[in-house]
Amino acid sequence: MTKLTRRAVLLFGSAAVLSACASTAPITPRPASASNSDRPEDLTRDQIVAAINATRRKHGAAPWSYNPALETAARSQASLMASQDKLSHNLGTTLRQRVSAAGYQTAVGENVAKGYQTLPATIDGWLASSGHRATLLSPKFVEFGLAFARTGSGKLYWALIAGGPFEAWYG
Repeated sequence: MTKLTRRAVLLFGSAAVLSACASTAPITPRPASASNSDRPEDLTRDQIVAAINATRRKHGAAPWSYNPALETAARSQASLMASQDKLSHNLGTTLRQRVSAAGYQTAVGENVAKGYQTLPATIDGWLASSGHRATLLSPKFVEFGLAFARTGSGKLYWALIAGGPFEAWYG
């Protein structure tokens, strides 16, 4: 019989806890028009951090820092969804595979969305979905990365990956 180490139990347990987001039904917005000043391409990292942290603050959650490795993993997911024009948490590569490839090894959760024209609209969509809201406002995550990608026809796909220590999920 195989004996599991405490680390293995923590790893498997955290994967089970975090899989709730992966089973959350993705959300799609009503169509909306955006002005050029609202274009995602015009967002700076500071604006992204400010928007996410303003939402967290409004709901009583502590601010997150920005993590470039999580952005890399989010960009990979957004690009994959746009290239296949399909909203999903798993399109041939898992969240864990994406973050590991980006060099991130701790606990993660992911929010995805399609069709929203602005970051504020995307955030509002995530807040309206219980699983995505839980990830966005989780006190267990401490950092995040966010990215979007467009299909050839211009449809937007968004991915936010939040991360933090495995220990936060236990104890």
